[in-house]
Amino acid sequence: MHGTELTFVSTHPDFAAPRITVLGGGPGGYEAAAVAASLGAKVTVIERNGLGGAAVLTDVVPSKTLIATADLMARVSEAHSLGVRFEVDSGAPTMVADLEHIDRRVMELAQEQSDDIRRSLEEAGVKVLIGDGVLQDDRTIKVTTKSGSVRTVDADAIILAVGAHPRELPSAKPDGERILNWTQLYNLTTLPEELIVVGSGVTGAEFASAYNGLGSKVTLISSRDQVLPGEDSDAADVLEEVFERRGVRVLSRSRAEKVERTDDGVLVTLGDGSTITGTHCLMCVGSIPNTEGIGLENAGVALTDSGHIKVDGVSRTTAHNVYAAGDCTGVFALASVAAMQGRIAVAHIMGDGVRPLKLNEVASNIFTSPEIASVGVSEKDLSTGRYQGDVVMLPLKANPRAKMRNSKDGFVKIISRKGSGTVIGGVVVGPNASELIFPIALAVAKKLHVDDVASTFTVFPSLTGSIAEAARRLHVHHYDG
Repeated sequence: MHGTELTFVSTHPDFAAPRITVLGGGPGGYEAAAVAASLGAKVTVIERNGLGGAAVLTDVVPSKTLIATADLMARVSEAHSLGVRFEVDSGAPTMVADLEHIDRRVMELAQEQSDDIRRSLEEAGVKVLIGDGVLQDDRTIKVTTKSGSVRTVDADAIILAVGAHPRELPSAKPDGERILNWTQLYNLTTLPEELIVVGSGVTGAEFASAYNGLGSKVTLISSRDQVLPGEDSDAADVLEEVFERRGVRVLSRSRAEKVERTDDGVLVTLGDGSTITGTHCLMCVGSIPNTEGIGLENAGVALTDSGHIKVDGVSRTTAHNVYAAGDCTGVFALASVAAMQGRIAVAHIMGDGVRPLKLNEVASNIFTSPEIASVGVSEKDLSTGRYQGDVVMLPLKANPRAKMRNSKDGFVKIISRKGSGTVIGGVVVGPNASELIFPIALAVAKKLHVDDVASTFTVFPSLTGSIAEAARRLHVHHYDG
């Protein structure tokens, strides 16, 4: 079959069963495929590596699994404050991260998740092709499989969910052994003794926090005044305080110009000419959309200056029959946003009810220790005059449940619209912030009044009690402020 052209011809010429082809099997792709199949479409998914894409195989699932282990170690290391004592016959008890075991578990879990996604799609009637796809026009994709055979897939509509890959600097090329990008970390068999992380955005901060928790000596190089530039400044302050307390060295206003491999580690040259050494260096300097070489020009799909696919609020590209979802669109590099874009695209294709993507309702989380979650309008938006609002921030250390758990780092912040008292934003910093942000996100999406949140029962004691308390204080702001 090598080099043979095969064409899938639809047996359903009526629009009740349109042919939808999805290029890319990440969250944007597999969510779109699942929804399309449930609505009666004839669906084909083309994926280069495996279902779940980078999010499941090399990015989100592996990194958050690794972080879960690091978080457990961090909590156990502080167990003495809760009265937990470790006794041994001789010497001091020690905790050691078995990185080979951790990474094996990480990749096994990622593969299991990928297999589960493929199984559920195939059970729903979705055809899965593993191979490289190139658009021939806005209705046709040529697929080259791993074995070298070539197939042509025709479609009434195409959804592009091709993702992105780590950006590399010419002066700091990853070698997969000492100089690494975030997809190569799981090949390590021993814990980096001295890890230098370049880049203090979300990815850099998460891995700096994780490897610090696992026991590495971590140096974080940040080109900005503060870690997590663009995020809530109070949240960044908390994280920097935790980093300092736990021994993470943060080099602010520093730029890595070059990373070189030495006999036993790495040498990083900074912009001022100074150097730092470590055993390993992790490069977290952004990502590049996977939009080259897939035939976008053949279909009339336009790109932005950054190489991302241009889309509107319902995920349409500049080509009539082509939609796009996920990191390749440059909207928000979040699996949840990719999945939503994919679902919206399918709804628009199928003539289902469509609600355009609303970025002010997107809840996001940074999986550092402590976690940082946010949604909606930020305090920066207030300071620039884009919105008028009131803000209440309650430190977590005043919360009874937090005291019981010895959780001292973090806060709950709620922002309400001035005059109306509608909840328009919020930030949670603390343990399980990714779970705690949901009630605030729900309030933002449904335009709830602070009194709606304040009058809803919370469990006592619970961390959510601080959310209700912040809302109660905004009630005072609304009527007395």
